[in-house]
Amino acid sequence: MRFSVITPSFRNSNWLKLCIASVADQGVEVEHIIQDAGSDDGTLAWLPQDPRVKAFVEPDGGMYDAVNRGLRRAQGDILSYLNCDEQYLPDALAGVQQFFLENPGIDVLFADFVVVDGAGNYLFHRKVQTPRLHHTWVAHLATFTCATFFRRSVIFDRGLFFDARLKIAGDGEWMVRLLQQRVSMAVLRRFTSVFTFTGENLGGGAEARREAQALCDSAPVWARRLKGLLVLHHRVRRLLGGIYFQKPFAYSLYTSESPVQRVEHQVARPKFKWKS
Repeated sequence: MRFSVITPSFRNSNWLKLCIASVADQGVEVEHIIQDAGSDDGTLAWLPQDPRVKAFVEPDGGMYDAVNRGLRRAQGDILSYLNCDEQYLPDALAGVQQFFLENPGIDVLFADFVVVDGAGNYLFHRKVQTPRLHHTWVAHLATFTCATFFRRSVIFDRGLFFDARLKIAGDGEWMVRLLQQRVSMAVLRRFTSVFTFTGENLGGGAEARREAQALCDSAPVWARRLKGLLVLHHRVRRLLGGIYFQKPFAYSLYTSESPVQRVEHQVARPKFKWKS
């Protein structure tokens, strides 16, 4: 079973180096496709020569167009996309591989992830459940793509590429289409990934809010009117599923120290976000 990991890149040289390192040491067969839009920050001085990746430098129409370009090139059985400021934790892909081998009827797999600051320090974590259609449609997507993995049939048999017209908040729209087509989904209850709050993340900006609102406005009227109940159901479901409880744990991620190396962090008092 081979993995293909797609990373859209533009002017993120330092973060990209850490992302690449986290994929390269997974211990499974993986091709890491970097779709760079023509970075002028020094990325292209080293990226095309990095033997750990397949680098493609070409103009694109934004993040989701770059991801789609990478997906079309992917040769793997299991696909994913990982942004420059995200990382996989040690042995993450081995755990994902084992799950897919043992569960041939599952096409999309979600896992838990850790959210850190720019220095790699723990901020909080998110444990996930399989998303529900109308909650995702009118409220928010409670899973993150850094911990989402899917069989190539989702893309190449079902044609479920990302909507390249969207610039920032296309993950939720993509998930709505997967749920509408009743794609089989499951959760791997382990931390596989790290999401970094760099201070420059696109998800909190005005364009992201506009795209999210447009998705909400496209939902059935009854779902929009019952948004509060859908959110309440989501939180009760998480509470009953034990999502808001987590024992102390440790995680290991790459830092920009020279040389690039993994640093382990101990989390004695785990935190969660009610919204998630």
